[in-house]
Amino acid sequence: MRIQLFKFVAILSVLLIGFMQITQAQEVRIYNTVKEKLARGEQVIGGTVTSSDPNMYCSMANAGYDFLWIEMQHSPLSYQEVARMIWACKDAPAIPFVRVPDATAGDIQKATDIGALGIVVPLVDAADKIEAAVQYAHYPPIGIRSQGGGQYRALWGDDYRESANENIMIVAMIEAPAGVEAVEEIAAVNHVDIVMVASTDLGSFSGLRQGNVRYESMVEEVREVTLAAGLALGGPQAWRERDGFQFFQGPSDANLLRLGVERSLETLGSGIAEIEGSER
Repeated sequence: MRIQLFKFVAILSVLLIGFMQITQAQEVRIYNTVKEKLARGEQVIGGTVTSSDPNMYCSMANAGYDFLWIEMQHSPLSYQEVARMIWACKDAPAIPFVRVPDATAGDIQKATDIGALGIVVPLVDAADKIEAAVQYAHYPPIGIRSQGGGQYRALWGDDYRESANENIMIVAMIEAPAGVEAVEEIAAVNHVDIVMVASTDLGSFSGLRQGNVRYESMVEEVREVTLAAGLALGGPQAWRERDGFQFFQGPSDANLLRLGVERSLETLGSGIAEIEGSER
């Protein structure tokens, strides 16, 4: 009788532990609004940050973008500068995504430690590169990201260690024909969220222009494979009307400033403003 009771208690304990683990997994907090919007089938767009000016960053972060594409591959931005900008506008609705220079442990660890919830990996032409990025961006048991200093917990909450793996997003950029050829293997990597067509570089590496039959065939190959894998498909803002695309990179801060100045000059009225400096 005692043995049977012991077995019953042991089984009950195992079931209870399993139930608690399932409940905890179900209760993981999602604060990456880009991930939520994509899951609902919505389109998201992010302006490109190349300046280290926190005022510029905050203006863009509160202007209506879903995320900000912080450009660290093609800019001299340092991680310290980016950390300050993210912190200066920590309550803004736009989620910080960082395009890292490469899929290295150092770059991805720093980007996640300063609070990025999206890691954009350039020049992905083989599955092993994006697999490495997934490993570096995620804590065990998914990856090998280590715990250390950083502002991530102050930004995203005390449960960051438990919730980070469900909120970090990985973007694989297809920039060359080699990436197109390997897109099935790339899209099959677990924990990749978005496959993005780098329209300009795809043309540069292939020697083809948009509209060319072979160019468009490569784009279509990436589109079909990505959607079949259940991942989000990304491209430039100009492709918002293309079928299946959800994730878009918008203009840079410098271009937006120029466009704003041009529009201001076009609509500039005559006379004296009621309050000095209030001209729009």
